[in-house]
Amino acid sequence: MKKNDEIEILIEDMGEDGLGIGHLPLSEGGTFTVFVKDAVLGDRVRAVVTKVKKHYAYAKMLALLAPGAYRVEPVCPVAARCGGCSMMQLAYSEQLRLKERRVSSCLSRIGKIETPEKYALPIVGMEHPYRFRNKMQFPVGVGKNGEVQMGFYAGRTHSIIDQKTCAIGHPVNTYVTDALRELFSAWRRRYEDIIYDEMLHKGLIRHVLTRVGFETGELMVCLVINGKRLPNGCDEEMTKALDKALDAYHRDLSEGRIEEGPGVGEIRLTSLSCNINREKTNRILGDSTVTVSGSDRIAEVLGGNRFLISPQSFFQVNPVQTEKLYAKAVAFAGLTKDETVWDMYCGIGTITLALARIAKRVYGVEIVPQAIEDARENAAANGVTNVEFFTGKAEEVIPKLYAEDPAKYRADVVVVDPPRKGCDPALLDTLLSMSPERIVYVSCDPATLARDIAYLSDGGYELKAYQPFDQFCHSSHVECVSLLQRMSNTQSKEIRYL
Repeated sequence: MKKNDEIEILIEDMGEDGLGIGHLPLSEGGTFTVFVKDAVLGDRVRAVVTKVKKHYAYAKMLALLAPGAYRVEPVCPVAARCGGCSMMQLAYSEQLRLKERRVSSCLSRIGKIETPEKYALPIVGMEHPYRFRNKMQFPVGVGKNGEVQMGFYAGRTHSIIDQKTCAIGHPVNTYVTDALRELFSAWRRRYEDIIYDEMLHKGLIRHVLTRVGFETGELMVCLVINGKRLPNGCDEEMTKALDKALDAYHRDLSEGRIEEGPGVGEIRLTSLSCNINREKTNRILGDSTVTVSGSDRIAEVLGGNRFLISPQSFFQVNPVQTEKLYAKAVAFAGLTKDETVWDMYCGIGTITLALARIAKRVYGVEIVPQAIEDARENAAANGVTNVEFFTGKAEEVIPKLYAEDPAKYRADVVVVDPPRKGCDPALLDTLLSMSPERIVYVSCDPATLARDIAYLSDGGYELKAYQPFDQFCHSSHVECVSLLQRMSNTQSKEIRYL
């Protein structure tokens, strides 16, 4: 097999990146694996080979010869090209089954868990898996014909797909991006370098970030710029354009032209800002943000607690599913109002405050100073007094505190919610040295979750239960909440945490 060969292949599975997986027979026996873009489970396709490796190849679908039973028509016309929804052409029920199998497979292959299905609770999907995102990031650029583009990057590229609406974002984003696309086009006629050129690292406007408070109706719009400020007068023009956009949104809402869904209702422009990013980098946000009008943050309510969110804050993007996920994490913690709990990677305190409603004492640790400031303010605003937050790496902060006062800083329960790369080995060693009775692990990557569970299992912990959650519908990503129990305390802890 070589590049540009055409093949016919049956798609037997799908990978974690949304690619179809098929196998071709080898003359010497066995099969050769091919990953096919745009193909879904059950399809028979003709494809062209784009890259060949020693044991596998990549291909792109040329023609759909026979559609699989689970193929559906995507609700988004650019789903096949956009990098955001790699599985929208697959029936949602089958998306959920694939994600369950992916978690189980990782726990078996990487985590060395025998028959992981016996520990599994059913995946929690969405009744209506659209319009669920409260945060969007739109790259801004100039097309080949000189027109301003806003949308999302095509898969595995930085080519912008200009699109008017997004099926998984809050509907107010359509009105915001329409207004800003028109405004930026007018600015470009006045200011030649107003739009950023990623290749030349030249120009001003790089991205537009939006956040919507589904419970509060508060809207944040943040321009990411390669400079200190917008040209004189542009702040006022942008405010007027966004006010006009919200008028159009509310008119269509009142006339029934916007479908009902989470967070759909009255929206107020609460925060307008510019984030400064002058680095030649793929990182979207810079370190400083200047408020143009309104507040520097918006508020959102989650699990009965009110949180203030800045452009740089980490906050789960799917509030409907996050409520369910955090409720399961608290249930797995098995709290009886007598426990001391550590929340590691606590961010702005979203899980911390949920735990504090039941625990005796909760400590949170996070490496980002601004997040800890927000966490302390969120605790105070919600009247939560049984929490304490620390800034720094958990694997450095906790051993130091524990050595100073082991009685105070011990842990009955530890909750970890690490980034995609999983827990640092030093943090896992810290967990083992603290020896909490239970560890609740919130994961956004099944592979690193399985790796860390294997490490903790070698250190005396046993997986008792796990439950996947579909936070990112139509993508390959899956979240999971797992409960691990110290082996010496497994006898009386069976079902009550499930």
